[in-house]
Amino acid sequence: MGSYISVLLPVLIMTKPVLYDFFATWCGPCRIQSPIVHDLAKKMEGLVDVQMVDVDEHGDLANKYSISVVPTLIIEKDGKVIQRLEGVTDAATLESLLRALI
Repeated sequence: MGSYISVLLPVLIMTKPVLYDFFATWCGPCRIQSPIVHDLAKKMEGLVDVQMVDVDEHGDLANKYSISVVPTLIIEKDGKVIQRLEGVTDAATLESLLRALI
């Protein structure tokens, strides 16, 4: 399962997709999105790298990705942003997007 990151991991050299979940603890929709992402992280363990990013603790990373809405999901592959999803995204849509990159 993903982890709360304190520094940007060297994901540029990774070949598997990376899913960043930008959230805030005070955000209602984030409380809906987080369990979806956690369940998907378990289901796709080893296939996708999932990183949970608290925007209040990691403003530098939120700024790098121009996060202005939470939750925002960023999917990267080979160091390139493939998809940006703002608001709550359902599990089926998210899994489909990620499986297409494996």
